[in-house]
Amino acid sequence: MSNVFIPADVPKAKEQEFVENYTAITKGTEKLFLFAGDQKIEHLNENFHGKDLPPTVNFPEHLFQIAAAGDIGVFATQLGLVARYGKQFSDVNYLIKLNSKTYLTPAPHNDPISRQMWSVEQVARFKQESKLNIRGIGYTIYLGSEFEGIMLREAAQAILTAHQHGMVAVIWMYPRGATIKNDQDPALIAGGAGVANALGADFVKLKVPKAQNIGQALQIAVQAAGNTKIICSGGKRVDPKNFLKATSDQITLGHTGGIAVGRNLYQYPLAEAKELALAISKIVYGN
Repeated sequence: MSNVFIPADVPKAKEQEFVENYTAITKGTEKLFLFAGDQKIEHLNENFHGKDLPPTVNFPEHLFQIAAAGDIGVFATQLGLVARYGKQFSDVNYLIKLNSKTYLTPAPHNDPISRQMWSVEQVARFKQESKLNIRGIGYTIYLGSEFEGIMLREAAQAILTAHQHGMVAVIWMYPRGATIKNDQDPALIAGGAGVANALGADFVKLKVPKAQNIGQALQIAVQAAGNTKIICSGGKRVDPKNFLKATSDQITLGHTGGIAVGRNLYQYPLAEAKELALAISKIVYGN
């Protein structure tokens, strides 16, 4: 078959499809370069329009153009956007983000909840009918929220069902809520990594821990994640050289399994974004 680890909840008849999906987004490595394009809901227009941003950033097509040109592993966004633009960019590997929320409505006691908008069965049917390269699903959990139980259950069911359809499952794991004082606490980050492993996720997207020795803190999280691979979120846009250095350090010193990039790609004009994406791809996939 291959050296890809196949979870036991992937049926025998779907093992080959799982291997093909996993191999396509990791390019035959154990690492993942995820381009995060779910922020049209998460951040509204906050990061897509402003005096320091080129006008092209505000167009949704910009996200898809980068995904098509930049040698990424997978482009994560909502099913609706893929339905609107996917036919124009049919060579892209897609990961469907099942849940999203805006920041507009304060949740009770400041504890967030993000409910599932599409079912995995709907994603599987969309994949079959559209013939697009739908490789997996993603789901955000706000660990520590008083509503974490709802999100944990939805995520667990989504991971299981995705595997039964031969798709890869990625969890966004963000500690957040009234009781969370530091969402980048190394112990909390490692704890979230372990939760993702317990849910059966193939990859978990985490914030970079705040620590004197980030490499060591990431290594502890990687250990806690077991055979679930960790990818760190890119965060706000920073100087490209610093971003590429941090990405390299996370992988080489922290032993993480890749990177998730949003603003550090799509807030640039297409030519620059493509150049950056190719550089990131060389770090993640080319060592």
